[in-house]
Amino acid sequence: MTVQQTFATMGRSTVPLIAPAIVADLGLDPALVGVYVSIGAVAGFLTTMGCGGLIVRYGALRMTQVGMLALAVGLSVPAGGWLPLFALGAFVGGLGQAISTPSSSHLLGRLSPPRSAPLVFSIKQTGVPAGLMLAGVVTPLLATETGWKTALLVIAAACAVTAVALQPMRARFDTDRIAGHPLSPADIGANVASVWREPALRAMCLAMFSFVGLQSLFTGFFVLYLVRGLGYDLERAGLVFAVAVAVAVPGRIGWGWLASHLVRPATLLSLLGVGMALAAVFAALMDPAWPTWLAAVAASAFSITAVSWHGVLLAEVARLSPPGRIGSTTGAVLAFGDAGAFVLPLLFSAALTLTGGYATGFLIGGALALAIGLRGLWKMFSRA
Repeated sequence: MTVQQTFATMGRSTVPLIAPAIVADLGLDPALVGVYVSIGAVAGFLTTMGCGGLIVRYGALRMTQVGMLALAVGLSVPAGGWLPLFALGAFVGGLGQAISTPSSSHLLGRLSPPRSAPLVFSIKQTGVPAGLMLAGVVTPLLATETGWKTALLVIAAACAVTAVALQPMRARFDTDRIAGHPLSPADIGANVASVWREPALRAMCLAMFSFVGLQSLFTGFFVLYLVRGLGYDLERAGLVFAVAVAVAVPGRIGWGWLASHLVRPATLLSLLGVGMALAAVFAALMDPAWPTWLAAVAASAFSITAVSWHGVLLAEVARLSPPGRIGSTTGAVLAFGDAGAFVLPLLFSAALTLTGGYATGFLIGGALALAIGLRGLWKMFSRA
């Protein structure tokens, strides 16, 4: 599950990370990157809303394979170089990539010891920074040396190979699937309504909206910010991004250990929300005169907070889910994350168009994370 999460994340982040090369080659407005990210988020929203029944019917491993193949197609299509193909690729790839987390949550929620679940989920979720780190190093290099179209096709091939490599494991891990499980659109609405009615799960939905939205700003715009806003070349920007995201690997494991042993998951998530806001301010203050190491510190602060919380939140969602409904509940909560990944990049693009700078967009995302963090801390202290 860590490996498939790595390549799913790598596939989803490829276009934003090589966006400077695509923008320069096709003469596009950089703000269109936000539109690409938002289209993928809409597709992810549709997937996470409706994937619960598919996972129960076909199995978590099978749906993971389907998702990886869809992501491969979504990356291959834009290589045609025609602008509408990017929209189509973003939608198809978003449909595929979004199945990764609900499927793995369904599987790990069934097999993980409850007390160790935050740590187990956090270890699995290290696939996100690992994928971002690989993408930050490999895709700019491929785009520079072979062209951005070849870079897309190479990462698409890696996603397809991942889908094939999972096949031998299916018989072992899809034993809980129910072949005749009905698929009904009405179940989707009922599932989301049941999640929203539960206060603890509703808090997870709001956190998911804000945190995923802010993360999408980091993964979708930070390299573009370094290149277009601060004057970095693409390979240097990719290296800064990769170094920063590497910090998220031990960060995720560390947060997972803390949530398993020392700090309540909800409290830790609230503190991380405040940390994300501070990191967003740090990023907004970056200056072209800063040395590369200081830019890497600012990026790492963003990474250790906004890219490192997932395992804690997903384990908490699994704990709060009704028996046998972990995949469905996770999908409903993740749908709010996809909504955040749709709204915040559009707000960022609007701020970029209106102001000509990147700082305002990061501050908008930081303000939402701060609101979530302070809300959680207020509830904690009011109960004390």
